[in-house]
Amino acid sequence: MEMFIQQLINGLFLGSIYALLALGYTMVYGIIKLINFAHGEVYMLGAFMGYFFINNFKLGFFPALILSMACAAVIGVVIEFLAYRPLRKSTRIAALITAIGVSFLLQNVMIQMVKSDPRAFPQAIKLETYKFGFIEVSNIQLIILFVSLFLMILLQVIVKKSKMGKAMRAVSVDADAAQLMGINVNRTISFTFALGSALAAAAGMLIGLYYNSIDPMMGVVPGLKSFVAAVVGGIGIIPGAAIGGFVIGLLETAAVALGFSDYKDAVVYALLIVILLIRPAGILGKNIKEKV
Repeated sequence: MEMFIQQLINGLFLGSIYALLALGYTMVYGIIKLINFAHGEVYMLGAFMGYFFINNFKLGFFPALILSMACAAVIGVVIEFLAYRPLRKSTRIAALITAIGVSFLLQNVMIQMVKSDPRAFPQAIKLETYKFGFIEVSNIQLIILFVSLFLMILLQVIVKKSKMGKAMRAVSVDADAAQLMGINVNRTISFTFALGSALAAAAGMLIGLYYNSIDPMMGVVPGLKSFVAAVVGGIGIIPGAAIGGFVIGLLETAAVALGFSDYKDAVVYALLIVILLIRPAGILGKNIKEKV
């Protein structure tokens, strides 16, 4: 039982990473109804940019984190401008295939640049362990949780309180009507990609610090699981993505605690199937009937 509880605690920290990634998926889908499958690769790029800033410029973890988030935001805007904007009036399947193509492109470019071998992420923060009864928590785990929660709260404040956040909500409801009201739709969509990409880069650096290992393929599985988290919570709904991320993290670590570590990925995808069968709109989603 003690090990099970410890694994659930670990699940909270892992779930916060999935939540950050899932927020990027759900924001982009909420705005332009696109599943951005290149999002996991932005997460990978964030980890490598953090590695570069810490190793080459000898920056501390948090300055490197801010710089990586800023660079990833620019990359997200460039991807949207070059790959997705020209296809905005095309069919959804065309945009989806393009997203998969961008994903493979980024993977292979990074493999050519840095090779496919894993490399150790610089431990910019000295590891310390704290004991609370039989529960062990490291300072890195606490940093992951607090940074993730801070970024989620900041995102919610931006979406709810800022002028650009109001524009994002308007475009997600009806882009044409928002444009008639004077909202710059292109700028709003670019801002959404920038926000999502910055969160993905933060998640990449945090997971690099946690596992002390990064590689060009590191975004594939977390990217898929974060997409599952977004669907489970209710894709297009920001609080739902955060809840879905924590649910996936807890479920994965619970599977490990119960001795099913070889099947932890299968358990996550099985949850997706169950959710789609029982509640297709997700935990916080609402079933909306469309007129034909």
